[in-house]
Amino acid sequence: MLRSMTGFGSCELGLKPFGKVSVEIRSINHKFLEILIHLPEGSLSLEERIKRIIESKIKRGRVTCSINISGTSKAGDVFINKALVKKYMARIKEIKQEFKIEEGVNLDTLINLPGVLTLKEETLSSESLWSRLEGALDIALNNLVKTRSKEGRALEGYLKKQAESLKEKLGNIRERLKKSLKEKLKSFVTDEERAGFLKETDIGEEIDRLQFHIRNFKSKITKDAAIGKELDFIAQEMQREANTLAAKTFDVGVSSLVLQMKGSIEKIREQVQNIE
Repeated sequence: MLRSMTGFGSCELGLKPFGKVSVEIRSINHKFLEILIHLPEGSLSLEERIKRIIESKIKRGRVTCSINISGTSKAGDVFINKALVKKYMARIKEIKQEFKIEEGVNLDTLINLPGVLTLKEETLSSESLWSRLEGALDIALNNLVKTRSKEGRALEGYLKKQAESLKEKLGNIRERLKKSLKEKLKSFVTDEERAGFLKETDIGEEIDRLQFHIRNFKSKITKDAAIGKELDFIAQEMQREANTLAAKTFDVGVSSLVLQMKGSIEKIREQVQNIE
């Protein structure tokens, strides 16, 4: 089955006991596989892991993966640095004695001294974060593949119709050529003139090659593989043979059919640009 290079997939999962991770993946057509990853600050170490997972399922296209991680920590216990309080109290006592200060130190002043009172946050471990992120990435990636496959099925149906149309037009060209050639040869007086004309206008080889390319193209579009580059190459070869046909034909009717073929091949080339 053909797969398009255009698609979208997303997923959002909760991070128990707090927070969430969301993944969005978009892809468009590109000559090769190019992966762009947007990660939140502090998560860049995950980039290579994410790339390997994407590469396992996507073979071609420009893929943009955006990841958002929120609420990976929450308020925990209040921590009082008692050792630091003792040091503060000792220094305050020294100052009071030295400068004969009678005023005492109240609690409000004490807890506002630097480092005395801190809030310990509960944080999500890196492995717990990765397990949820990997799950969300896998779901988003599968959704992306589904949309690419859905569009690929539509492209496959379109290309099959175009290939059948080319086959039909080529058959009409062959039949038209037989009749017009027979009539044209009657206008020559000598065998030498006939032979020269046949040599200059013989397009039998081009027709045979076009027939082969069309048959090859039809067989390739049913393959379950990244076949876009190969289909584009075959379409280029069909276009080249059609150009030669157009240059060598002497019959107006054949020329008209060849122009129609060239139009169909151009449509095929436009569509295969978006096939993986």
